[in-house]
Amino acid sequence: MQVQITHLLRPHWKALAIAFIAVIGESATDLLEPWPLKVIFDYVLGSKRMPEWLAGFIQATLGADKLAVLSFAALAVLAIALVGAISSYTEDYLTTSVGQWVMHDLRRTLYYHIQRLSLAFHDQKRTGDLISRVTGDIDAIQSLISSVLLGMLVQILTLVGMIGVMFYLNWQFTLIALSVAPALFLVVYSFTRRIKRASRAVRKQEGAVVSVLQEVLSSIRVVQAFTREDYEQRRFEHESLESVEIALRARKLKAILPPLVEIIVAVGTCLVVWYGTRLVLQGELSAGALIVFFLYLGKMYKPMRQLSKMTDTVSKAIVGWERIREVLETERQVHNLRGARTAPHFKGQIEFEHVSFGYEKARPVLKDINLRIEPGQVAALVGPTGAGKTTIISLIPRFYDPHTGRVLIDGTDVRRFKIKSLRQQISFVLQESLLFRAPVWQNIAYGKPEAKRDEIIRAAKLANAHEFIVQMPEGYDTMVGERGETLSGGQRQRITIARAIIRNAPLLILDEPATGLDAASEELVFDALTRLMAGKTSIVIAHRLATIMQADVIFVIDEGRVVEQGTHQELLARGGLYAELHEIQFRKEGALDELEATPT
Repeated sequence: MQVQITHLLRPHWKALAIAFIAVIGESATDLLEPWPLKVIFDYVLGSKRMPEWLAGFIQATLGADKLAVLSFAALAVLAIALVGAISSYTEDYLTTSVGQWVMHDLRRTLYYHIQRLSLAFHDQKRTGDLISRVTGDIDAIQSLISSVLLGMLVQILTLVGMIGVMFYLNWQFTLIALSVAPALFLVVYSFTRRIKRASRAVRKQEGAVVSVLQEVLSSIRVVQAFTREDYEQRRFEHESLESVEIALRARKLKAILPPLVEIIVAVGTCLVVWYGTRLVLQGELSAGALIVFFLYLGKMYKPMRQLSKMTDTVSKAIVGWERIREVLETERQVHNLRGARTAPHFKGQIEFEHVSFGYEKARPVLKDINLRIEPGQVAALVGPTGAGKTTIISLIPRFYDPHTGRVLIDGTDVRRFKIKSLRQQISFVLQESLLFRAPVWQNIAYGKPEAKRDEIIRAAKLANAHEFIVQMPEGYDTMVGERGETLSGGQRQRITIARAIIRNAPLLILDEPATGLDAASEELVFDALTRLMAGKTSIVIAHRLATIMQADVIFVIDEGRVVEQGTHQELLARGGLYAELHEIQFRKEGALDELEATPT
């Protein structure tokens, strides 16, 4: 996704145009600010002849004596200050507003892109680092737009205007004042590059700190269950200390720049004071002009100082923009192909033709997989842990694409369908029953956002969830804790089944749906699953073979290959891997039953 900062600023061109006019007003008031003093020193306290146009204006409005000239100078000070204040407020308000809207647009764009990146990207990236990019890096860009972008323009316009006026008053004097500019430029340029590198390191380490924080807080139950608080504290402190060290190195660079600028500015000021006073003593420059020069000198060096201080904000924003663009320019490995069409309503035939796949190309997980599931069948995938079962079901909704071979639904390669229309016809009940921090009804309706209340209740009843939901404090409006932690495993799973029921998709994928449930909860879950699977093509992954005995077809997966297939009875009679797994599992269960039956 190609995104330029100009594309984000373009919708706000009217506000920026008004802000630019305000910037010109600010620059103009900075240029005019010393001139009332020149009028006082040259035409009130001194005896220098006033220009005809100025004398005529003052005489027509205030009078012809020196008191009138003084009054004009005093009113000019007030008018300049008023125009400057209005311009400054307008520029600040509008740039802050634009900065906030650009931050919103960029955050929305980045979040949209991150959500749609392939799972292969998310498998490799740390969640905390992505959070850091969506928050901290975008904040850095917002700070640049709000406080620096037009602020730099003010400083540059003021600097150029002052140099122009100073050349008009005395070009030799101006050249002496500017003699330190090359040294100033070289110092600022050199330090800006080093500060940018340091800022990049700081942002990267801050992302690492957020990653550790996110990882621990999302797994806090595991941390406390294994009493690993002290270990996680040390791990967090290590990352935090490293962040402090990198930040201090960057801060050292940033702290050196302003004093260096001050020293160079002081050298320029010394030259101007020495040479300017000599010109006044020789009668080549008026006292008023010298005062204007001195005031301009302070104002001229002020933009130089401000520009040097802005390097930190600019560097952070540049680094933030680089990190954001890195994500935005990451292509989706799984995307809609040219000519992809909306998927029709599926009948439910699923076929794998010579499919091979690996999360890393050098390490294949699936090797020449061939299988076929007819519409309405219940198919089971069994095999040892790590055999590739979950990888197989991940290829059907195109979470990943195979390296070779084809996955077909109703005889059509799934890559020829638009991703959204493909996934809308698949329901999932996964091993990890994730719920959101939202009311119960919203978690059920997540599978069908437009669902009405009676549809939600019907789905909950079919999933055997209605009874415990109505007993909760606020029924269907009860807020579920983050990741569903306020509910039991069986309750969470039944709500996810209700979510799948309300979707009413023709294809159903079940990945270990009863893992970790007690016998009573498992019975309720499987009763709900029986209703859910009715009339649908269903694929079930299960380690407990008792749960898939009634499957129409069982595929035995081992080391990324389909080594056996058939019904439960056929596979037992064959005496292969399935029969071996069945014997081991039921021998263990028999031993457990005997142990439970033994009196204590």
